Amino acid sequence: MSDILTSPRPSRFGRAVGFRLAGIGAAVPPRVVTNADLARLGCDPEWILARSGIRERRHVDDGVATSDLAAAAGEAAIAAAGRPRGDVDLLVLGTFTPDMCIPSTACIVQEKLGLDSPAMDVTAACAGFAYALITASQFVAAGTSRLPLVIGADANSRLVDPEDIKTWPLFGDGAGAVLLEPCAADPSGREHGLLAFGFGSDGRGAGLLACPMSGSRQPPSIEGIARREQFMKMDGRAVFKWAIRLAEENIRTVTDRAGVPLDHVDLFVLHQANARIIEGARDSLGLPAEKVFMNLDRYGNTSSGSIPLALEEAWRTGRVGPGSTVVICGFGGGLAWGTAVWRL
Repeated sequence: MSDILTSPRPSRFGRAVGFRLAGIGAAVPPRVVTNADLARLGCDPEWILARSGIRERRHVDDGVATSDLAAAAGEAAIAAAGRPRGDVDLLVLGTFTPDMCIPSTACIVQEKLGLDSPAMDVTAACAGFAYALITASQFVAAGTSRLPLVIGADANSRLVDPEDIKTWPLFGDGAGAVLLEPCAADPSGREHGLLAFGFGSDGRGAGLLACPMSGSRQPPSIEGIARREQFMKMDGRAVFKWAIRLAEENIRTVTDRAGVPLDHVDLFVLHQANARIIEGARDSLGLPAEKVFMNLDRYGNTSSGSIPLALEEAWRTGRVGPGSTVVICGFGGGLAWGTAVWRL
């Protein structure tokens, strides 16, 4: 862990402009699970709030999967845009809780939405939406997509161990989606899209957040299930330290590359992992509280869903709108991260 903090891997930087936000949507399960509800598992409700800032989260019911949340969010984004679904020509889904190993969950969502488009998953854990957005933006910039749908969705309650009382309370289920469309610069010359982005990964921290028995290295077995290795394991303290430093450094670098001073950003939307991580980054950057969005108190850590879920709420409540400049910053397992200055 010390190597990750003292000699972090570099980000790769770029820009992709010429598109704007055409529609946005979100979906969360109806079932609310409060801190008090978790007391029966041995979790201390006040400890959860003090350590994470989370009061409640949403959990899917039996039979509901990530694709259901993703499709609902995508449907809402398409409706908000008022565009025929036949115009959607690309689907990129960020998730690390797929319905199954094969086929991709994006293909399942494509069918649920009735789309005629290529569809693919992007797996970057809690940086999944940032990776998916950066990926889709390249297709728009290259002229090979004119209406991509980008979704971040995770059903974390399927992957986290209910007996891990330090990790189980932190995660919730949810999804958000955005529809992008090409556009010219404003009459004033202001460009829309990703004015700058930086993303990267550091496999030295792969073991800090992992699900051991979920792939080709360790196929499912009775012995593994007895050891509860089908569930995600997380070194929360190590990830916490890394995330605060990563968020501050990446946000400073990406805003500098975009030529956008911090005080010219309308809203900062960081991955909603932990209130102390967000507040630590905010303090380090010297940002006023009203410029940093937080809704994790009601949803917990929804992984790939957290940034678009937060952005949808900010859009719906009028905190941002067409032409707003937003900084998004996702970070998590991999280790992986993605940060962008995005003019909507």
